[in-house]
Amino acid sequence: MTPVLIGCCGWPEARSRYYEHFPVVELQDTFYQLPSVALAEKWRRDAPPGFRFTMKAWQLITHAASSPTYRRLKNPVPEHLREGYGGFQPTEQVWEAWERTAEIARALQAEAVVFQCPASFRPSPTNVANLEKFFQRTGPQNWLTVWEPRGDWPADLVRELCRKYDLVHCVDPFQSAPLYGRALYFRLHGKGGYRYRYSDAELEDLARMLRQWRRERAAPAYVMFNNVSMKEDALRFLRLWDLVGRAESC
Repeated sequence: MTPVLIGCCGWPEARSRYYEHFPVVELQDTFYQLPSVALAEKWRRDAPPGFRFTMKAWQLITHAASSPTYRRLKNPVPEHLREGYGGFQPTEQVWEAWERTAEIARALQAEAVVFQCPASFRPSPTNVANLEKFFQRTGPQNWLTVWEPRGDWPADLVRELCRKYDLVHCVDPFQSAPLYGRALYFRLHGKGGYRYRYSDAELEDLARMLRQWRRERAAPAYVMFNNVSMKEDALRFLRLWDLVGRAESC
C-alpha cells in the first residue's frame, strides 16, 4: 500500500527529537536561504535510515525581490538585477537559483521540491507563459515537483499545467481539493492563519477526506502541518491515522 507520511513544515523541536516522532519533514530554510551542499549532506547523514526530506524551492525562483521574505537572504540581491527575480521568469537569476535548489535537493535525496507561489502570482498570460517555460526547461526530476498556486487560479488551468508538466497540485485540504498529481501533497496552514490549532473533529474530517482521495487515487500522500501547534496537531493526526489503518485492516 502506498504510504501516508505525516510531518511538519520546519523543525518544531530539536532534530534528534523530531526523528523520534515523524517520518518526514519539509525544510523551510531552503526557501529563505539555501544551505551549503556540505550542510545538506550532513543533514542527510544525520537523519535515521528511511527518514524523508521534502523542501521548498528557493524564493528567488517564485517571489519577486520586493517580497519581505528577501530580508532573510544572507546577501541582498544586486539592485540592478532585482527585476529579474521571481515569477519563474526566463532570466539567468531565476535559472541559477533553480540550479542551486536542485543541487541541494540532490544532496538531501529529497522526495519532493515545493514551489510555493505568492498570491501576487496571478494567472496572467505572462505568468502562465513563464511558468511553462520554466518547467519545460527543468524537465523530469528524481523527485516530485510540487506546485502550490495561491489566489484565483481556474481549476481547469491548474489541472492542465499539472498534467502537462507532471506537477503535483499542492493544497490545504480545508480550502480546496487536489486537482492532479502522482502523489497527494497537503500543507495545512491553519484555518484563518498560522496561529490556528485544529480540533479533534477537524482532524477526523481530514482523515475522511484523505481516505476518500486515496480511494480515488492510489498514490503516496504527504500531510504537512504548518501552523503554530504543528507538532502537537501532527502527532494527534499521526495517532488518529494509525487507528484508522488498524480499523481498516481488521
